[in-house]
Formats: sequence, C-alpha cells, structure tokens
Amino acid sequence: MTDHYEDEEETRERQLSNGKVLAFVAGYWRRRPWLMAGTVALTLIAIGFDLMMPWAAGRLVDAVAAGPGDADPAWRAWAVFVGVYLAFSVIRNTAMRFLIPFSATNMKEMTDDGFRRVQSFSADWHADTFAGATVRRLSRAMWGYDVVTDAVLIWFGPAVIVLVGLCVMMLVQWPMVGLFAAVVTVIYILSNIYLTALWARPANLRSVALDSRIGGALSDSISSNATVKTFGAEAREEARIGGVTELWRKATMKTWGRFTDLWLFHNLILVGLQAGLTGLLLREWVQGRASVGDITFAVTAFMLMSGYLRNIGENIRTAQKGMDDIEDVARYAQTAAQVPDRPAAPAFRADLGEIVFDRVTFRYKSAAEPLYDRFTLRIAPGERVALVGPTGSGKSTFVKLVQRLYDVQEGAILIDGQDVSQVTQGSLRRAIAVVPQDPALFHRSLADNISYARPDATEAEVALAARRARANDFIARLPKGYDTLVGERGVKLSGGERQRVAIARAFLADAPILVLDEATSSLDVETERQVQAAMEELMVGRTTIVIAHRLSTIRGADRILVFDEGRIVEEGRHDDLVKKGGAYARLHAVTEGVV
Repeated sequence: MTDHYEDEEETRERQLSNGKVLAFVAGYWRRRPWLMAGTVALTLIAIGFDLMMPWAAGRLVDAVAAGPGDADPAWRAWAVFVGVYLAFSVIRNTAMRFLIPFSATNMKEMTDDGFRRVQSFSADWHADTFAGATVRRLSRAMWGYDVVTDAVLIWFGPAVIVLVGLCVMMLVQWPMVGLFAAVVTVIYILSNIYLTALWARPANLRSVALDSRIGGALSDSISSNATVKTFGAEAREEARIGGVTELWRKATMKTWGRFTDLWLFHNLILVGLQAGLTGLLLREWVQGRASVGDITFAVTAFMLMSGYLRNIGENIRTAQKGMDDIEDVARYAQTAAQVPDRPAAPAFRADLGEIVFDRVTFRYKSAAEPLYDRFTLRIAPGERVALVGPTGSGKSTFVKLVQRLYDVQEGAILIDGQDVSQVTQGSLRRAIAVVPQDPALFHRSLADNISYARPDATEAEVALAARRARANDFIARLPKGYDTLVGERGVKLSGGERQRVAIARAFLADAPILVLDEATSSLDVETERQVQAAMEELMVGRTTIVIAHRLSTIRGADRILVFDEGRIVEEGRHDDLVKKGGAYARLHAVTEGVV
C-alpha cells in the first residue's frame, strides 16, 4: 500500500516566486503604516549611533595614546563612546516596542485570513487535502511571517545601511580601503542571495513539503486510532509514519547541509575581509597616513561589518526558509474559491421550502460523463420525499446540490423561487437542517455541539431540543451533563448518542428544509421508535428529504423517488410502488427492508 499525496511535479509548478511571496507579506505590513514607520524610523536612528561606534572607539584610542598629561579629552571621548552605545541600545529597544504589536497582530490576521480562505474552498478541495497538512501549513506560515519581517525590517535593511555607511566613511579617508570593503560586501550579499535561492531553496522546498506530509500522515493515523486498534495495526502505522519521517530526515539533512556549506563559504569571505581591511590600514599606518586610532577604527569597523554581514547571511537564509513556509498560504490567497458567492449576493429568504431542479446538468470533476443530464424535479412545500437507489445513483449528490456544495454546469436549482447560485451560501445552508448518518461532532461540550445550529440559543432551548431528540436522559447521567466534552469527532459518545445530538441540532435549527440521511440507523429499536415519533413532529410543515437505506423507515413518505445513474426511474408511495412490481419492489423483496 502507498500513501496518496499531491504530485510533486504539480506542486512544484504551482510554487510562487520569492517576489510574490514577499509582496504577499508586504500587504500585511501596509495594514499598520504607523507601527511600521515607527519601527523603521527608530531602527534607522539606532543604526546612525551604531555607525558612530568605530569613530568613537578611534577617538578614544587617539586620546589615550596622547598620554595621561591631559586626561579631560580622554574622559570626554570615553563619555561619547559609552553614550553612543547607550543611545543605540535604548533606541533599538524602543523600536522593538513598535515591532511587537505590529508583528503579533499581523501574524494573527495572516492565520485568520488563511483559515478563512481554506474555509471558502469547496468540498472537493477538502476531500483531496489532508486536514493535518493544512493545519501545519497555516501554523508554519504564521512563524514564517515573523522570520521574514525580522529579517527584512530589523536586520537586512539596517545592515545594508550600516555597511554602506562604513564603506563610504572609508572611501572618503582611504579610497583603496573603502573600495576593497565595498567590493567584498557586494560579493558577500549577492552570493548569499543567489546561492540561497538557486541552490538551497529547492532542497528546502522539498523539506517543507515533507513537513506538511508528516502533519497529514500523523493526523490521518491518530484520528483513526480506533480502527488501528481494531486491527492490531499499531506496528504497521508506526512503520508507515517512520517511512514518512525518514524521507523528511533525508531531505532535511540535505537542506541543512547546503545551508551549512553556504555558511562556511561566506565565513571564508569574512576571513578575506578581515585580512584585507586590517592589512590595508596597517600599510597606511606604516606609511604614516593612519594613526593608532585609525587602526582601532579598522578593527572595530571589521567587527561591526562582519557581525552585520553574518546577520545578513543568516537572515537571507532564514528569510528564504520563512518565505518557503509562507508560500502555501500566499498561494491560498491567490486561489479562487471553487464555489464562490456572487458579488453583492443577497441573503437567502427562507420561506415555504419549495425545491425545483430545472434542467440541471452536473458532472463531478473526476467523471467522464455527467451524473445528472437535464434533470428536472419539483418538491412541493412541506412534502416528505424519500430518495432510494443503489450507491452512486445520485441520492447524496441531490442533497449536496441543494446545499450548493457544488455548482451545476447547466440549468438552475431554485428554492422558494431563488436561484441557489445567486444567494450567499451561509444563509442558504442555515435554512437547511441536515442530520447525517454518521454525525461528526466538535471536541467541545455537548451544549456547544447542540447549540452549533443556533449559537444564540438559551440553555433552556438547548435542553428542550435535547429532550425532543431523546438525548436529555443520557446527557443527564453524565457527571458534567451538558458541559461534558465529547472528544474529537465525538469519539466519547456511542453512535446512537452522536446521532441524537445531531437530531437535537436539527430541532434547534428550526429550518424550513430538513434532510435526514437515515437518521435513526444507529439507534436501538426502542430509542428509534421514540426518535421517530419526535421526528414526525419535527417534519410537520417542513419540506423533508430522506435518504433511505432501510425501506421500513420511509413507508409514510408522500413520495418515494427511485434513483438509478442520476435518473428517477420510479416514483410514488410505498404501497403503490410495491404493487407495481418494478425496481422498488425488487429492492423491497431482495433486501427485506434494507437497501
């Protein structure tokens, strides 16, 4: 068996350039111009004091070299030397006070925006994507932003200014020294940028992709732990995860190795800068064109330049990694929603619940032929309609299209005369209460799970909905009652208990359209009888669609629709269809009440 992930060549083709990723990050910088301006301005002022350090050190050494006969100039030079560094430290720290709210707020909004974007993607997108990998990408992008912002605003830009300033100072006094320093600085920076982008980035992108794969694989195994234990497959899953982490280990070692090679190469350049800068100033001193203080300036300048160059190198590499971490979320921002709301779409106006399929043609993206071809159907307000037929016949697709989880290729779906493609999806779906066959609950309290249908519901309304769904009794027996956490996807509850919570949601939603996907299939006989009675009350005055897996549950339907390959081959009431002796009668005879 093999794991199924996105094709790596396809993923590589979709990668964004560094420029586009940086533009994406800059969009967040522009949201808070005053905080950014304060950070940059204070950082530039601090840089000015940092540039003065070699000069202040040189003046102090010259004053000391003059001898102790007149100590006042030396003490003044000492005061300037200390004052320059104190000013640098205080102003630099103040700049961070602007950066902290600037970055923290932008990181929050980037995560919120990324999550909002992922939420807008279609059911197909989510079905094709590991949830764990998506979570990893969103959280990784948040910290990638932090790395890129620090590198560009706090380190890279200021470092370039310091290096240019030092080179200009040396060019003015010692042209050969300044030219040498400028050439080495340019070589160091440009080689860092190009070698990191062209040589280290491809390996890093592979590591990032495998990091996401680890998240997906772990989530897949952990969320299916009950199945793993059922088959005693712990060792098999450990081996599977081990295979994924081994791929990550090899890729990451390659990435780290390349970054380490770059580090060594650029440190050798710094050795050359040290030797050349101090050697040239020493020659100037031998020829009488430089003082002891000037030699001190050269040594201090080298220490300052090498520190900033190392920071530039490290920040170019970390910024590249940060941009690679952000790339997925930046791509999400450029990915159009597969089922978008129309511009200025109005909210759906829930009314009687009439549903009309008007010559609808629909094909899944992976299918060669359409499932529905000019499909037409009307469900009257308040009608109870059951959908039966073999797997893949179009029953579930019918409900998904009513909810507009997909867009049709031709025709229209109208609810109460409103084209579902022309109204907002959220308002449409709030008018449709769905009780699935296998409800998935949030790892939240029972009260939170029930009130998810209507967040503003009172405790009394939540309890009433639970009683009508025959859920109140089992909830009352729990030590924390309605405050009980249900576990991920409701794993702490039995199948029947989860289903009753989902039914309570439907009661609370009070929507004009009700969809029941064999809503009593997980209940024992006695509870099923009680819940069936409660659902009979719930269905009064509502348009109800029942996806039937057991024919015994739909005897009272106003109309039964028998689907086959996207077509309705029979329709009518239960007794009439049995007497007719067609497809429905054969299903009834062969399955004896189970489809």
